[in-house]
Amino acid sequence: MRKRKILSLISIVCIAAAAAVLFSGCSLVKKEDAETSPIKGWKPESHMKLEYADQFAIDYYKGGYKLIKLHDGSQFLVVPEGKKAPKGLDKDVVVLQQPLDHIYLAATASMCLFDKLDGLDNIKYSGAQAEDWYIQNARTAMEQGKITYAGKYDQPDYEMLASGQCDLAIENTMINHSPDVKKKLEEFDIPVFMDQASLEKEPLGRTEWIKVYGAMLNKEDQANEIFNEQVKKVKSIKKTDTGKTVAFFTILPSGQVVVRKSGDYVSKMIEMAGGEYVFKNIGDKDDARATVTIDMEEFYKKAKNADVLIYNSTIEGPIDSVDQMEAMSPLMKNFKAVKNGNVWCTGQNMYQDSTSVGQMILDINTILTDDDPPETLTYMKKLN
Repeated sequence: MRKRKILSLISIVCIAAAAAVLFSGCSLVKKEDAETSPIKGWKPESHMKLEYADQFAIDYYKGGYKLIKLHDGSQFLVVPEGKKAPKGLDKDVVVLQQPLDHIYLAATASMCLFDKLDGLDNIKYSGAQAEDWYIQNARTAMEQGKITYAGKYDQPDYEMLASGQCDLAIENTMINHSPDVKKKLEEFDIPVFMDQASLEKEPLGRTEWIKVYGAMLNKEDQANEIFNEQVKKVKSIKKTDTGKTVAFFTILPSGQVVVRKSGDYVSKMIEMAGGEYVFKNIGDKDDARATVTIDMEEFYKKAKNADVLIYNSTIEGPIDSVDQMEAMSPLMKNFKAVKNGNVWCTGQNMYQDSTSVGQMILDINTILTDDDPPETLTYMKKLN
């Protein structure tokens, strides 16, 4: 009897702890107090409210100071213009001195966030060439010389960045494969911030990263407005279970097929739109890669009866017709969606525009629920 009581007590404690995590917000990054704050003796006045993202957190301190904390343990203190970093700051905290207006942006997926925040003037250097941008404002800024190409993320022009007073390098998680680059940038006194939006499990969690850059640029209200607009789009979806299956894929020149890993954000967008992703258990969940390459035979077995096929144009480029797809593999003519004329192609801007995840989900929902959907949607077009 005593053993049962102890087990019951343990169960209650575990349930209470789980509930505390559940109802305290979804962020996996801990909140600070006066004792745990990396600024000795300082206590946060408030914390940024997050709805979907769990790879970052932001604490607000007196005097306009902001502490950005990432799930990998890195921390960045945003110091207001005209002020200095406070004494007693932990040595591991990287100082970002405002105004941040000479940014080197090597994380291409973050450009749309700055664009939506009217923050392209804060970016002076790009890790992509003008022709590589599908964000028109970014391409125009580079063509006009307002943003300069400073080398890819793994081969930056250090001298250009240092002489140009670069005050922040924003990289994506690929920088983990080039640790020497990060070290070299820091030797030139250029802080390196790694955007970890790609690690977010929820599609809207990626969009919520606009709040990080809103904090850096003192545009939190604008960031909240942009984010809430996408949330509203998703919540406007009335039919969230259509019973229809969807395959999202690319055919390589080798004849192999690239599909999204089960549970990644694209497959979750399909589910949020009311569809069912055909690959329920594919890919290693511990593998950071979001895609899996399989043989056409395996793809045919799993996707031949899918109600909808969505061709991902961002890998091998867009296609305009089903004939082009069938030329890549004659097997495609046997697919149910091909016979029913329900084959779509994404726009190449899909991965560069994470601020419009809600609209992407709406596009997929329209394909699944509209008996006669428009042939051209915001991020999808129907193949003839």
